[in-house]
Amino acid sequence: MIAIIDYDIGNISAVANMLQRLGSRCTITAQPEEIEKAERIILPGNGSFDACMKNLRASGVIPVLEHKVLEQGTPLLGICVGAQMLGKSSVEGIEAGLGWLDMQVHRFPDMSGLRVPHMGWNQVKANSSRHRLTRDMGSETRFYFVHSYYMQPSDPGQVLMTAHYGIDFAAGVTSNNISGVQFHPEKSHRFGKQLLASFVKGD
Repeated sequence: MIAIIDYDIGNISAVANMLQRLGSRCTITAQPEEIEKAERIILPGNGSFDACMKNLRASGVIPVLEHKVLEQGTPLLGICVGAQMLGKSSVEGIEAGLGWLDMQVHRFPDMSGLRVPHMGWNQVKANSSRHRLTRDMGSETRFYFVHSYYMQPSDPGQVLMTAHYGIDFAAGVTSNNISGVQFHPEKSHRFGKQLLASFVKGD
């Protein structure tokens, strides 16, 4: 069973709908007992970094997430702001992130002709073909983005996927059982379906 963490941020039913189309059992939940039983966890995110972190803390699920992810090694996938929250902080706000990755979040630079937010489809390149999320990615894989801020891990080896928008940026990050993607797989049609299928299938 896959637990999609519900902390009152955004419309997360699209993630559940795509997982169900894959034939995966999932639940949208903030109940610790349901999260404890999960074989995989998805942390979505939408809107501002500070609002997401405040709501996640208020939901009371961080202790069970830390137990599952950091102690038990349960695979977790962060999506959009949910991926950014895996790091230490974001220049968007003042709240501390989860700190599971040594990673900061920066705003796209002011550049002539570069509209921020970065919104729409963009090609994504896998930096590794051995990771569970990228094994089945082709050379023309595209995903749907909506963001003004991008992830920057301290360790370049944690950059799983890259995309280009004025600059090269991390479209996906990973460390052990923890992964995050800046794009929205649930809005990315067959490409997003393939990525979520790879997450479900695992190693």
